[in-house]
Amino acid sequence: MNTNNNETFRDSIGTINEEGLRNWIHPKKPKGKYYNYRTLVSIILLTLFVMGPFIKVNGEQFMLFDILGRRFHIFGRPFFPQDFYLLALALIISVVFLVLFTVVYGRIFCGWLCPQTIFMEMVFRKIEYFFEGDRPKQMKLDKMPWNAEKVRKRGLKWVVFYLISLIITSVMLAYVAGSDYVINMWKNPFADIKAFIIYLVFTTVFFFVFAWFREQVCIIACPYGRLQGVLTDENTIMVSYDYKRGEKRGPMRKGQNREELGMGDCIDCKQCVLVCPTGIDIRNGTQLECINCTACMDACDAVMDSIGKPRGLIRYASKVSIEEGHKKIFTPRVKFYTVILTILLGIFATLFINRPTVQLKVLRQRGLVYTELPSGEIRNYYNATLINKSNNTFKGLKLKLLDKASKGKITISGEQNLDLDKEEIKQFIIYIDYPKGEISGEKEIKLGVFDKNGKVLDKYKTVFIAPVE
Repeated sequence: MNTNNNETFRDSIGTINEEGLRNWIHPKKPKGKYYNYRTLVSIILLTLFVMGPFIKVNGEQFMLFDILGRRFHIFGRPFFPQDFYLLALALIISVVFLVLFTVVYGRIFCGWLCPQTIFMEMVFRKIEYFFEGDRPKQMKLDKMPWNAEKVRKRGLKWVVFYLISLIITSVMLAYVAGSDYVINMWKNPFADIKAFIIYLVFTTVFFFVFAWFREQVCIIACPYGRLQGVLTDENTIMVSYDYKRGEKRGPMRKGQNREELGMGDCIDCKQCVLVCPTGIDIRNGTQLECINCTACMDACDAVMDSIGKPRGLIRYASKVSIEEGHKKIFTPRVKFYTVILTILLGIFATLFINRPTVQLKVLRQRGLVYTELPSGEIRNYYNATLINKSNNTFKGLKLKLLDKASKGKITISGEQNLDLDKEEIKQFIIYIDYPKGEISGEKEIKLGVFDKNGKVLDKYKTVFIAPVE
């Protein structure tokens, strides 16, 4: 919170200087408890990201989103366009999750889970520290003319940046086109020149983002940052500066009694500013550029340790908790929203897990109402579809009417054998006969598909039409 009521900092952003030119941010290399946690989370997420399309389950890709080919695999299980309801539900939950999560926890997603932040801070930034050193050395290198040292350091850094961008593009392409396609492309990159050029274009885009555009993605391009101002309120938990404890700020001098001088714990060392990847001063309060990465929390805690003050001058807190002086994070409001989010995710997980392995769909043939057979039975014709949504094969499947008291019978046209290979879609014609008089007018009937052991794999409701008696 800006205690001096000076809001001029909101008139500009840290990445633009007074002349309107790009102000390059050289954040100090962070270290501390939260940075270690973020590193661990990033390692896990990056490992899952890289391995996802290259792991095979029963010969099929673990994660695949081939939109053009309409082939989808999630956790090794095949999905079809008929499962669109799951995608729609996932999108709805994502929106609700985004809103509720941001209302309660602010932009924690940006600092801990966002791919842009993970790649920038945990991959490319680390490479930059390796080749160019920490903040002072990077700033010195910036001002240095293009001599042999600068060309060597920047050149090596950019080469590694481009190689990493190649890897990212390859992994993302493996998600949408298949890992086998990517491997074959690398074995013979000039087999499809057009595809390879597009591949290099995307690689160059990634290189541009992480070598030049960098934090501007979060500040300028990302719409989520704009939502923050709408979704957060005074009860939202986010990285916050405890101005009641920290003000009045000022440097610490030997023998100084800060309490008698009315000074707070903030010694104005600006370490929280130096480590910020978007170049803001968290002490000014909530700002659009803050991604809740916790780098300032680690830096401030280290300073508090060195001067013998308690940690938490900058911490996860809401405006209300700071003003009222309590440190309780899990308030009833937070618990309530957390329960709602958990229930929504539970519903989706239940539908996802209980999705039928074999789906049955039965639709009446167009243009036909019913047929009276010489034997006195009434016949309806249907187009039936069986979809194997698993990596298993099914032999000897049977279609049955689920009304045990019914005298109706199902016949498969052409005496087709109901066997399904993995991910196979089989379409065929069936007709259903009922004795005349058993059904009058229109009646809903239910069919089921059974495996060879008599287990019901899926059910489907359709309509049978007969003469009105």
